Amino acid sequence: MNNTLKYSQLKVIILILTLFVSFSFFGQGSLEKGSEISLVKTHKDKDLQWGPCPSFMPKGCTISVLHGDPSKKNVDVFFKVPANYEIPEHWHTSAERMILVSGELHVTYEGETEQIMKVGSYAFGPSTKPHTAKCGDKDPCVLFIAFEEPLDAFPIVLKK
Repeated sequence: MNNTLKYSQLKVIILILTLFVSFSFFGQGSLEKGSEISLVKTHKDKDLQWGPCPSFMPKGCTISVLHGDPSKKNVDVFFKVPANYEIPEHWHTSAERMILVSGELHVTYEGETEQIMKVGSYAFGPSTKPHTAKCGDKDPCVLFIAFEEPLDAFPIVLKK
């Protein structure tokens, strides 16, 4: 009976050690993966760093990277243009997931009718599909865009 008790205790100790090692191992990985800090930003934050848009865009267009690396997958940006600004026809390698946070934006994708985004509107833009847009005349337009692929934009050049 004494041996049985010792064997049972040994099994419990082994089980506890196994669980401890398992949780330590998996917990360590979770900490490394979860070591990134959370983030909350608005388009009016003073610490946002705004940079120029691609060179084919008219003056006045700016972009602020919110999260990620523009040269890698999964990057989030604010895209800002003044009121009455016309965004020339272009396309992206990546699909776009967008939410308008300021202004009113008229968007037209090739082969589709114009759609009007108001503050809070969500839009999905398929990868490589050409599109144009125009900001309304009252307020600047700020668009949150989540890119799946690295950030790029290619103008549509009309041949004469």
